[in-house]
Amino acid sequence: MTEGRAGSLRGRLLRRLAILLAIPLLIGSLSAYWNGRAAADAAYDRTLLASARAIADGLYTEDGRLRADVPYVALDPFAYDLQGRIFYQVGDLQGQLVSGYADLPPPPPGTPRTDDYPALASFYDGEYQGVGVRLVSLLQPVSEPGMNGMAEIRVAESDVARERMARGLLLDTLWRMGLLALITLALVWLAVSAALRPLERLRAAVEERQPDDLRPLPLVEVQDELHPLVASLNHFTERLRQQFERQAQFIADASHELRTPLAALKARIELGLREREPALWHATLEKAAQSTDRLTHLANQLLSLARIERAARAIAEGGAQRVELAALVRELAMALAPLAHQRGVALALEAEEGVCIQGEPTLLNELVYNLVDNALAHTPPGGNLILRVMAPAALEVEDDGSGIPVEERERVFERFYRRNPQGGGAGLGLAIVGDICRAHLAQIGLHEGTGGGLRVRVDFPGVRAPD
Repeated sequence: MTEGRAGSLRGRLLRRLAILLAIPLLIGSLSAYWNGRAAADAAYDRTLLASARAIADGLYTEDGRLRADVPYVALDPFAYDLQGRIFYQVGDLQGQLVSGYADLPPPPPGTPRTDDYPALASFYDGEYQGVGVRLVSLLQPVSEPGMNGMAEIRVAESDVARERMARGLLLDTLWRMGLLALITLALVWLAVSAALRPLERLRAAVEERQPDDLRPLPLVEVQDELHPLVASLNHFTERLRQQFERQAQFIADASHELRTPLAALKARIELGLREREPALWHATLEKAAQSTDRLTHLANQLLSLARIERAARAIAEGGAQRVELAALVRELAMALAPLAHQRGVALALEAEEGVCIQGEPTLLNELVYNLVDNALAHTPPGGNLILRVMAPAALEVEDDGSGIPVEERERVFERFYRRNPQGGGAGLGLAIVGDICRAHLAQIGLHEGTGGGLRVRVDFPGVRAPD
C-alpha cells in the first residue's frame, strides 16, 4: 500500500502565504479604487465648479433679458480629455433656458449644497444621453435694474474620464502590490530554504548511516523547534537499540539453554547405543523421553515469549477482546484440577462474576497457567492453592509453599533466572507472566500469603460490565 504524501513543506508554506497575501492585496486594491475614484471626483468636481464660475462670470443683461457669453476657457479644462464630454445649461431667474442644453437633469430633491467650496453649488450624479454624468448646479446672484434673483448654471461631464483615472490608479496599485507580493514570496522561499537546511543535513546524516548504526542523531546547528523532533527520534532509536540488544541477549540465552539439554540428550542416547542389555536400553529411552519433555516445555515457553511480543503490538493497535475473567480462570482450574489432585494439592476457586477485562484470551490463559503451574511446583503435598477473581479487575494465586524472599521478588521476573539452578526449570515461567502483564498494562505484585507461602496479585485495567 502506497503511503500518501503531504507534499513539500516549502510549497505548502508558500501557498498559504500567497493566500494570506491575496486577502490584503484584494482589500488594498478595492481601497485604492475607491480612494482613486474619490480623488478623481474631487479633482474633476473642482474643474466642474471652475467651469460653472467661468460661465457665471459671462452673464449679462440686454433689453431686460439675461444673456450668457460662454467663454472658451469654461470648456478648456476638458479639451485634453478626448473621451469625456462637457455639457452646460444656463437658466434665467424664472428657470427658462438662456444657453446650452435644455434637458440636463436637475438636482434631485434634497441634494445638499457643498461645504467644500465658498459657492452656492450642489454636486450630484445623473444620466444624460444614455451615459452617466457628474453635474454641478451653481446659483449665481443677479442684481440689475429691474432684475434681481438667482440664475442657475449647470455643467455636466461624462464619467469616462473619472473611471479611466480610477482604473489607472487601481491597475497601478495592483501592479505594485503584486510585484511586492512576488518579491515577498521569493524572499520567504529563500528564508524557508535556509531554515530547512538543518533538516536536510539530518536527512543526509540518516541516509548515510549503516542499517546497524543506531547512534543518537547530532543536535548541533539545529533550531529550537527541531530539538523536540530530534530528541524524540533519538529516544525512539535508543528504544530500538535496547530492543535489538534484548533480542540478541534472548537468542544467546535461548541458545545456551537449548544447547545444554540437547547435548545431554545426545550423550545419553549415544551411551544407550553402546549398551547391550535391553533393560538398559529401556532405561535410556525413559530418560531421553524425560529430557525431550523438558526440551518441548522449554521450546513452548520460548515460542510463548515470541507470541507475547506480537500480541502486545496487536493490543496496542486496538486488537484486544473483552474477556470475562472468572469464566477463563474457572475453565483453566477445571483443566488443572487432575494435576493438582495427582500432586496432593487442594485447588480452590473464589470468583466474583461480572469481572471483565480487555485482552488477548490466549495470552491470559498462558498467564493463569504459568501462575498455577509455578504454585503447584512449590506447594508441598497436602498443601492448598487458591485462585481468586475479584472486582474491579484483579486476579490472585495464593499457595502455602516456601514463598520467595523479599530481596528476590524483583529478579524472578527476569528471563532465565532460577532461584534453584538444580531444580530443572528454565526460569521462564514468571518472566512470561511479567511480559503478559506488561502487554495488558497490568500491575503484578508478589506478597506473603496468609499461610506463609506466596500470594501473586495481578491488577488489570477494568472495563464496565455489560448491562
